[in-house]
Amino acid sequence: MSEFDLIRRHFTRATPGALLGVGDDCALLQVTPGKVLAVSSDMLVSGTHFFPDADPYLLGHKTLAVNLSDLAAMGAVPRWATLAISLPTADEPWLEQFSAGFFALAARNGVDLVGGDTTRGPLNLCVTIFGEVDAPQALRRSGAQAGDEIWVSGNLGDAALALAHMQGQVRLDEEEFALCATALHQPQPRVALGLALRGLACSAIDISDGLLADLGHILDASGVGAEIDLSSLPVSDVLRRRFAANYPLSGGDDYELCFTVPLSRHAEVLAIGQEIDLPLTCVGRIVSGHGCMILDVDGKLIDTESTGYEHFR
Repeated sequence: MSEFDLIRRHFTRATPGALLGVGDDCALLQVTPGKVLAVSSDMLVSGTHFFPDADPYLLGHKTLAVNLSDLAAMGAVPRWATLAISLPTADEPWLEQFSAGFFALAARNGVDLVGGDTTRGPLNLCVTIFGEVDAPQALRRSGAQAGDEIWVSGNLGDAALALAHMQGQVRLDEEEFALCATALHQPQPRVALGLALRGLACSAIDISDGLLADLGHILDASGVGAEIDLSSLPVSDVLRRRFAANYPLSGGDDYELCFTVPLSRHAEVLAIGQEIDLPLTCVGRIVSGHGCMILDVDGKLIDTESTGYEHFR
């Protein structure tokens, strides 16, 4: 199968949101008047971000999901994506399942695949995603202020616990692993939450490298510090039974949102959670100063061993 046959068969779909999609030297995109583009790229590399034998349907989902999570953190409406993919072989059954997972999530979020590239090489997946947002409403990392509450969506740590099981660091039973593996292999980008937080959140970020690491980016950009209440972290029953602070604090691959909101708007956040049927939990507060302090149930400062995943550490 030639490169162009592969693209036509597995990665060419109608692109009603683009003036011109796959098949020419460039896509042609018409930005909605008054909006600005939010653009992000993420690369998933076999052996680094996923196991070589990963389920292709779930991998197709996750390849797009991690990029949608970036748009969610900016409060942007998803519109278009490109996909650059390096493949060891043109494995038809694998490509059929991968593209099915990718396009299923794309359809649910109104994303058109408008271009990309394919080549032979080690399995490597890179998406660039484009969204739209009113510039004044874009959620940024730099707006946190002392007195803000710190919130997170969903549960934290399940994906890291599933990965630890797969790496032989912990042992989960079959049912426990199945519950945690969903968080690792099929994260749900919080696009609806990001849109609902526009005009409400002072700052936001998606949690990809661990809560402490990603919250740290907000603190650095905003010039503030934080206090996190360890007992407030939202965790599943599986993780609670096997609780270790490093999973919800420092584990990666959550793809939940962390955001800060003025204390006076606490009830509005709770109302959003009910409206979109997503648990939202206040886990701490922004304070003057710098760095992040972790407090136990008695309000005493505790140490943590890791602040999150780093590729080159």
